[in-house]
Amino acid sequence: MSQQSLSRISVRSDVCFGKPCIRGHRIWVSLILDRLAAGETIDELLSDYPGIEKEDILACIAYGAEMSRSSFIDLPLEACEQTVGYFV
Repeated sequence: MSQQSLSRISVRSDVCFGKPCIRGHRIWVSLILDRLAAGETIDELLSDYPGIEKEDILACIAYGAEMSRSSFIDLPLEACEQTVGYFV
């Protein structure tokens, strides 16, 4: 993740229980990622949270991508087969 993206994410123990947030806001990174995963668009998020910018949302996506490199959720093989279609 670029340093510029990192600068848009804040983790402070005294803000939002120490969860990663958009800097200067109490909007959790996970909230943004959940809403995107549910099919909402960046424009819808910007409309709902007028204080944030498109770059903040992109930083949330980049943060999530970086986190997935170091930790993951074990999925049952069946769930993976349905998602990918096949395994070798």
